[in-house]
Amino acid sequence: MNSEGEFSNIRGLLAEKIAGEITLSQNPGETLRKWRRNFGISQTELSNYLGISPSVISDYESGRRRSPGILIVSKIIDALLKIDELRGCNVLRAYESMFGDMVGLSAICSVCEYARPVTLAEFMAEIDATLICGSTDVQINGYTIIDSIKAILELLPEQFYKIYGRSTARALIFTGVTRGRSPLVAIRVSNLKPGAVILQGIEAERVDPVAVKIARVENIPLLTTLLSPEELSSSLNRI
Repeated sequence: MNSEGEFSNIRGLLAEKIAGEITLSQNPGETLRKWRRNFGISQTELSNYLGISPSVISDYESGRRRSPGILIVSKIIDALLKIDELRGCNVLRAYESMFGDMVGLSAICSVCEYARPVTLAEFMAEIDATLICGSTDVQINGYTIIDSIKAILELLPEQFYKIYGRSTARALIFTGVTRGRSPLVAIRVSNLKPGAVILQGIEAERVDPVAVKIARVENIPLLTTLLSPEELSSSLNRI
């Protein structure tokens, strides 16, 4: 593996991917079973690590028990990852190439890929967003939360594409903006265009008119939200 810091980042990205798939799945138990098998971990091994009966894991996976909440899902994911670490990080190594381009970029706060597309209308409702321009009748396959100041100061032009994860049909959420012009200018000069742009921490009437004009020219829905970055992450976990 790479350095300890990069290892931790890859672990976090994989944990977020698994959590997103389970919580968004039409059948969370089936998705949980899929990931347990991906790690090559038996129900008994997982239950022993968690200190619970194997029948509890079996009931979750079969749907006999009500879908696990976020807290239980987090504990299960942590157990899968820790068991993998004890075995030599075989699964983490397999995902390293997928996430490797994102590690070390502190401007990228969070990347999430959805198991199924959601509409922008559904997405904006969860984060209490205000639409400035564009249509909400578009599909979003995930989102990236970006520290706008760090992105301006640290991201090189050739690194900008990394904020798109595995799909450009995603919402780019820029935190800590003052007027919103810089993120839209960066998108304007890039060949890749997102499904939507959300400016965090700014009221709609304070958005720079140039930013709005760019969004309209590029046909990119532009929104704002006053939720904090922590509130954003919590709200988006419910989608």
